[in-house]
Amino acid sequence: MTQTDFAPRSLLYVPASNARALEKARALAADMLIIDLEDAVPADRKAEAREAMRAAVTTGFAGKRIAVRINGSGSPHQAADLAAVRGLALDALVLPKVDDRADLDPARPLDLPLFAMIETPGAIYAARAVAADPAAQGLIAGLNDLAHELKLPDGTDRGAMSHAIQAIVLAARAERVWCFDGVYNAIDDAPGFASEAREGRRLGFDGKTLIHPSQVEACNLAFAPSEREIAEAEALVAAATGGAQRHEGRMIEDMHVAAARALLARAALR
Repeated sequence: MTQTDFAPRSLLYVPASNARALEKARALAADMLIIDLEDAVPADRKAEAREAMRAAVTTGFAGKRIAVRINGSGSPHQAADLAAVRGLALDALVLPKVDDRADLDPARPLDLPLFAMIETPGAIYAARAVAADPAAQGLIAGLNDLAHELKLPDGTDRGAMSHAIQAIVLAARAERVWCFDGVYNAIDDAPGFASEAREGRRLGFDGKTLIHPSQVEACNLAFAPSEREIAEAEALVAAATGGAQRHEGRMIEDMHVAAARALLARAALR
């Protein structure tokens, strides 16, 4: 297996209009860079951002997977964004504000894997249908917009969005696509970020979207197997004889062995 057989752990948004950020991103340990044409770019700099994005992608980012986030359905900028990414060698195209499978339609002719952002109450209910679309490779939890749409008094209260968050994971797992946790806004709160990243992994996310380079290393650590997990997986695989059996005080069966082997395969690529 190669690293690209696994979902990226860290997905860093990089504003296409920020030349310094694009250059700095080349040296970061993020598994995927999402070059952003949407929220991070002011309306009067969209055309400039598209040109910068094309130049950056054409130059390449050695050892990294590259995605581009375009503007969403209904945006006057989407058509130009789609034209700008045509012909580029991308690992994914990120579509914001996907409320329905039809929101994927404008991007289908590009024949790229699509990451759909689930950002509204309607999108939560449509998440499984979106994930089932053949073009969809992953779902991204857009929790800032979701908190706003839900009219939450504290937009950082993930507990108030727990049902919605788990619905995104369930939809992705039901349709066997990847799913990624939302961003953490407090860029100076390293302990808070690390805690939320660990929680995201416990909830079943494959990785997390990021808004600042300082979050990359902590994210990779949170979503990578720990030394304890590796040791436990090695012991389980070594002890397995097939079928159900007792191992270190608990019952294991073939699915536990398969999960342990997958964990070890991922760990070998760190």
